[in-house]
Order: sequence, then C-alpha cells, then structure tokens
Amino acid sequence: MSVGKKAALVIFLILVIDQTVKIWIKTHMVLGQEFKIFDWFFVHFTENNGMAYGLELGGSWGKFFLSIFRIVAVVAIGVYLANIIKNKAHTGLVICVSMILAGALGNIIDSAFYGMLFNESYYHVAQIFSPDHYSGFLHGKVVDMLYFPIIESHYPQWFPVLGGNEFIFFRPVFNLADSSITIGVATILIFQKKFFK
Repeated sequence: MSVGKKAALVIFLILVIDQTVKIWIKTHMVLGQEFKIFDWFFVHFTENNGMAYGLELGGSWGKFFLSIFRIVAVVAIGVYLANIIKNKAHTGLVICVSMILAGALGNIIDSAFYGMLFNESYYHVAQIFSPDHYSGFLHGKVVDMLYFPIIESHYPQWFPVLGGNEFIFFRPVFNLADSSITIGVATILIFQKKFFK
C-alpha cells in the first residue's frame, strides 16, 4: 500500500470512529450523564464551544473566528500533508500529520454541522436531523466524553491559594479527535530527529 493510501486510510478510520462515538453519545446520553468504565476512566458527556480539552474563546464571534481558524488550519495541514507525501517524507511523519488532520477535521465537523443537525441535550437525549436544531452553521458544540480522573485528592492546607481545595489529575474531558491530534504532535516531537533528517 502506498504512503498516500495509508494516510487516507488513517484519516478515514479516525473520522469514522470519532464521529460514530460522538453521534452515539449525543443520541444516547443526556448532557452531564456519565458511566464508569474503571475507577480512573469515565465516559462523561459534555460539550464545549471552543478548543481542545474544553478551552473556549468567548462569545458568538469568538466561536465563529475559531471555526474559521480551524478551517484555515485544516487546509494548511492538508497542503502540508500532500507536499510531504509527494516529497517522500518518512512514513511515520506522514501518519502523524494524517492523525493531526483527522483530529482537526473531526472537531470541525462538530462545530460546522452539529448545531444544524441536533437539538439541545440538556434535559433529554438529542435527536439527529431535528427541526428544532440549536444553532447555525459554524456554531455547533464539540462533543467530549473521555474523562480520566486518575488522581483525586486535595491540596495540602499549607499550599498557597489552593490549600484545601480538591485536586484532580487529569481533569479535562476530551474526545477521540483531541487524542488523535495530541498523539500525532507528541510522536512528531519524540521522533523529530528520525522524521526530519
């Protein structure tokens, strides 16, 4: 199989798995609902208006500009991926960039279309193709569900400012697309000397 076909397969598989999980979560769980897989791993349904790991850029205009930025970034990553395939870059680099592109596309699909496809998930399970959709194009919410509270404790009382407060590691809730981006970037950083000879 050619490197280009491997890249296309990676992108396709990540997108299919990411969107299948998100649509299942959206159509089978109420916002805030969770179930435990292990003591340190929960499936917890939440949505965010912004970036990876629940970070946000304020307001409707912030959401719009973030969506436009994502689209521009995906086009740039796509052009870069095509160039490295053409120039016969290391297969590992091509796969990592494909993972980053797939993750970015997965979250763009949520942002661009979920507001037009689903109704709200606050008090009931969302319905797809609902005429009572919750927002317009580029204003959808990104579905997150992976929660890993590996360490749950409290800051010691003597700790400045946070003393006595709850401490959870790892607190952010994220999705498979976020994971794909993170793994792709981390692998490039770890193997950069091998990938960029």
